[in-house]
Amino acid sequence: MVIEDRSFIVDPQLAHRRGSAIVTVRAADGQPLANTAVTVAQRKHRFLFGCIGFEFIELVNGQPSANGEDLEKMAKLWFDVFNFATLPFYWGNFEPERGKPDTQRVLKTAKWFQDNGCLVKGHPLAWHTVTADWLLGLSNAEIVDVQKARIRREVTDFKGVIDAWDVINEVVIMPIFDKYDGFERRASTHDNGITRISRELGRIGIIREMFDEARAANPGATLLLNDFDMSAAYECLIEGCLEAGVRIDALGLQSHMHQGYWGEEKTLAIVDRFARYGLPIHFTESTLLSGHLMPPEIVDLNDYQIPDWPSTPEGEARQADEMVRHYRTLLSHPAVEAITYWGLSDAGAWLGAPVGFVRADATPKRSYDALRSLVKGDWWLAPTTMTTDDEGRLAVSGFLGDYEVAVTGATASFALDRPGDQAVDVRLDR
Repeated sequence: MVIEDRSFIVDPQLAHRRGSAIVTVRAADGQPLANTAVTVAQRKHRFLFGCIGFEFIELVNGQPSANGEDLEKMAKLWFDVFNFATLPFYWGNFEPERGKPDTQRVLKTAKWFQDNGCLVKGHPLAWHTVTADWLLGLSNAEIVDVQKARIRREVTDFKGVIDAWDVINEVVIMPIFDKYDGFERRASTHDNGITRISRELGRIGIIREMFDEARAANPGATLLLNDFDMSAAYECLIEGCLEAGVRIDALGLQSHMHQGYWGEEKTLAIVDRFARYGLPIHFTESTLLSGHLMPPEIVDLNDYQIPDWPSTPEGEARQADEMVRHYRTLLSHPAVEAITYWGLSDAGAWLGAPVGFVRADATPKRSYDALRSLVKGDWWLAPTTMTTDDEGRLAVSGFLGDYEVAVTGATASFALDRPGDQAVDVRLDR
């Protein structure tokens, strides 16, 4: 495999995220609508601003919140910023009893997000943590078979609603993983079914098996390899997969910054290292704290679990500043096409950390307002009145995405789908 020498132009002005068009507006009969006031508005970003939507499974299925949240209020806050949802498929929770998967509840939630204009991703199809306990009684060959069958089932059942998947998660440490229930060490290093088969098949072998199965079930799906390990070990794994002919559609990079914001220089250096493979980059699991930082000597984030980890006014100010810097930095790099934040709310947050955009009582923090002011402010075209020229034309510029032109009750849609200039012809439809 030859890796190209790729140069990326990082642009803080985000010119690569913007487009412009000369839009010719026509009436229903096809005639140009000359010298007419029209309203132009952005309806959707092309960039994927994501957040997990785990808690909304309860809302959509008419169940009370396990964390006591006001889920209706939370949903309004979620949809006012995000357009890309990640839903949970942790095997141990999704199918705790063999043959009884939680398909209907999750599918109903995925359709709810889709009906609200969002793309949806499933996370993950294969992982050594939160996996099914009933695997432990099976042989390695049987585990491989049921894992592949599980992938076929989920990818098939959700096709057309969920067409993006974190296929396999954290393979760098998978063969040597030795923490299980409650992250307590067990006497045997062979107690986890997925760890066991990853050791037998090898890292590249298990990735190939899982990707091939997902691809066969939905050839049009976007399939990601996801990991938290930003070391050279992940690079070597990616290179090995590509050399072996594994087709990966995007690379997932986790960024749980519980020990402090990485900063612009480190973040861009990491993106550059992984962008050299020519694959889109998804920041799949981002978090920034609004409380005290985790001590720097902690190696495994899971080892720091304390009874109370509050959000503080000082921490919320820091989080808001870092959130803006983080998103601006990632959007400045042309290889990044998605950012998924790992939790809207502090309620039920991973490790109990104060990572959310909103507090447990569903009141927004400064970070929520700061991100919204970017996504729906600086990076958004609000409804704007424009007047067409003698030939029915008007000039529109903005962030890549979907737009609408409206006049006297009639509308037409168009897209700014690439950087630079383009010509668009639309016909109003009543």
